[in-house]
Amino acid sequence: MCGIFGFVVNQPSGQMYEQYLSLLERLCLLSETRGKDASGLVIVGWDSIHVLKRPIRVKKLLRSKEYVTFKTQFEEAVKTGKPFIVMGHARMVTNGRAEFHDNNQPVIHNNMICIHNGIVVNDNQLWREHSQLKRYNEVDTEVILTLLEMFRNQGKTLAQALCLVFSQIQGANSIALVASELNVLVLATANGSLFSAQSYDHQLTIFASEKYILSKALKHTFFKGQFREREVSQIDPGSALLVNFGSERLHTAPLNLTVPVREGVFRLENRQHRTVTDMRASEPRLPVKPMQNYTALEKLCDIDHDRIHHLRRCTRCILPETFPFISFDADGVCSYCNNYKQWRGPGHTGLEKLVEPFRTAKGKPDCLVPISGGRDSSYALHYICRELDMNPVAYTYDWGMVTDLARRNISRMCGALGVEHILISADIAQKRANVQMNVKAWLKKPHLGTITLFMAGDKQFFYFARLVQKQMELKATLYGMNPFERTDFKVAFCGINENYQKDLHYNLKVFNKLRMIAFFGMRFLENTSYINRTLMDSFTGFFSYYFIPKDYYSIYDYIYWDETEVTDTILQEYGWETSPDTKSTWRIGDGTASFYNYIYHRVTGFSENDTLRSNQIREGRMDRETALKIATEDNRPRVQSIKWYCDTIGIDFVETIKRINKISTLY
Repeated sequence: MCGIFGFVVNQPSGQMYEQYLSLLERLCLLSETRGKDASGLVIVGWDSIHVLKRPIRVKKLLRSKEYVTFKTQFEEAVKTGKPFIVMGHARMVTNGRAEFHDNNQPVIHNNMICIHNGIVVNDNQLWREHSQLKRYNEVDTEVILTLLEMFRNQGKTLAQALCLVFSQIQGANSIALVASELNVLVLATANGSLFSAQSYDHQLTIFASEKYILSKALKHTFFKGQFREREVSQIDPGSALLVNFGSERLHTAPLNLTVPVREGVFRLENRQHRTVTDMRASEPRLPVKPMQNYTALEKLCDIDHDRIHHLRRCTRCILPETFPFISFDADGVCSYCNNYKQWRGPGHTGLEKLVEPFRTAKGKPDCLVPISGGRDSSYALHYICRELDMNPVAYTYDWGMVTDLARRNISRMCGALGVEHILISADIAQKRANVQMNVKAWLKKPHLGTITLFMAGDKQFFYFARLVQKQMELKATLYGMNPFERTDFKVAFCGINENYQKDLHYNLKVFNKLRMIAFFGMRFLENTSYINRTLMDSFTGFFSYYFIPKDYYSIYDYIYWDETEVTDTILQEYGWETSPDTKSTWRIGDGTASFYNYIYHRVTGFSENDTLRSNQIREGRMDRETALKIATEDNRPRVQSIKWYCDTIGIDFVETIKRINKISTLY
């Protein structure tokens, strides 16, 4: 999910130092889209290795005092005229807090230096299985290097050890690795999220996490004439590329990570160890966070379930009388049921017919599949790969409210399916600060219609999906949007009635879009706390959500969404992870959902859970009694997730819940 990049030069010219530096910085800035939480660089010279890493975005790293020193080391390595490697990392934090120096990339372990993109989803399990091994840090990369060391100490070659490691780790993992005593750069990937290019003269090899990043870097450097864009090649899923340097030219050797390496194959010549220097000393280890006791917090989440239970509800579905624009006929059936049209899709055959023009030659990417880490997009990726036999590229926009659980599930799916994953990472710290400002403004003057401002930062999802599709020259984007998850009550609380059948899930009538703008304008005038630096983010989110053309397709408009089939498939075939604070598999990867659903349920007596179950009733997939029982269970406050949300955006859980509990209810 992070961005890794770099290059190896076999016979550098000292006069080209500026060009090499320009190439490095270009790769740095292009790769920053994949992570802005931390960054790191490493220069591997002929006799020494220097590592620089900081818990800041790479743009700031390039302006730091430490980078000036790093450039000196870089220049010295270039001017020796001997081979060198430079690698970099733009990190989006998953495993391991960025505040702890050794959690950041590059990771140094026993004279091996590694940069890692992805998540080892079974790292804790591996540490338990290999209890004789000692763990020092939180970062999951450490288990890769520790296992490599163990297998090499058992007499395995680096290539053999690499195959054994990738046979044990799970998830979408890509690495670039250097062992200080070997003249080889190792590029390995489980899911194909690694690309390389070699110059005509076999003196320069460059790599990056995305083809677009690598192609863009080559077009803007002195080395442009030495490469052709079509020669940017993907390292296949489950494969590695060993780049040997030190002789007259670079030699590359492909390695299939799924096949045991025979003795004597890929045996590399040892040399004297290079000295490894971390240019920034490790800080003291951060204390382990104590386990949170949620009992007292659960008591704060005060909801009068008895009063909610006695609300008048539709006699067919479970929507209550507090639902906006709802009315009941003489039989007690609500207007939403009376206006509902059952799903009628063309099925698998119709979907096959749709995607046939998008297909490309075997192995070539043919479509973009957005994946949030939720159950529906995860199953969609499975279906597109396994049932449609297509070759998708997965895409995620991470705006800071994608939970670690969701990230691990994305890694599980892409790793198991061998699917390249492109991550666009926002400035997560800034996004979270924006959410904090909007939540604090909302708490001053709560209004159910402005809750959507909490999620304004994620709506650029659609913009970047179109951008990635264009960059990769793909013919289609196939979403996994569930048509039964419509939550039109959110805009209804803005005074807009959208109770009609839609062809596109995320859309409003033109007149209602204008009414929406007017509504928020009035709320901002009533509560000037909203008039802050988040306005631009909210505006671009609104524009992306409602005005960018929705020229996508959703597979659930063609094949029927079956909750049991979806959950059984991802849980049983992929070991998909669930949340400890709910039995539901829905919305557990969205860090915001538990918070806003608590507000909706506490104030109105219903939430998104009621709308989903009501649609399942209308489809004849669930009886009313079962739906009411499940919704009641799912509507219980997810205290752990709400606490995570409050901590993540920097607001006090207790004070926030107390303020919400003071809001007058609609029942």
